[in-house]
Amino acid sequence: MQAPITQANAKEREALNRGDAPEGWSAKRLAHTDRDARWTIKHGKAFYGYKLHGNVDARYKLIRELKITPANADDGQQLPDVLQAANTRDRLLADRGYDSQSNRQVLQARGLQDGIARRAKPGQTAKVRLNQRNRTINKTRARVEHVFASLAQQGGKCVRAMTLARNALAITLQCAAYNARRLVWLVKSAGPSAWPA
Repeated sequence: MQAPITQANAKEREALNRGDAPEGWSAKRLAHTDRDARWTIKHGKAFYGYKLHGNVDARYKLIRELKITPANADDGQQLPDVLQAANTRDRLLADRGYDSQSNRQVLQARGLQDGIARRAKPGQTAKVRLNQRNRTINKTRARVEHVFASLAQQGGKCVRAMTLARNALAITLQCAAYNARRLVWLVKSAGPSAWPA
């Protein structure tokens, strides 16, 4: 989720990242600066803003759990926060960003099968089994990506507030609206015979 970019030089950016006010900035300029958003690089392109980490039901495409972090937060460290205790499935599917030994241990402790796509090890040339495993996982995981595409269509991948708390609220409301819209579609597609009497 991209946030409005703050024009700042390296010294000012360093002060903002520490939580301090850069030297010479007025209170008005500081009020119009999002001090919680951070930079990250995705597919070779720089983004400034936040990340949405979500637990999505692959069968119904409903968002079950979510967490919003600054964009520079490591995906792999967020997995325990979005796991749902009431999950009735025995397997978790996730992209390569969540590939770590600590996440595999979390899954094992919760009795979940490991469906995390793997990263190639540095210098690894024979990737046939790795690619087959990731392709198998991604066939089901692609349904989850539909949810993020719908969120982008629903309100874009931009945030307009100035703090993590405000943006987390806005993103959570956007996810709730998506779930409500999806639930209406699921009820309509089930037909009148599935409705309670």
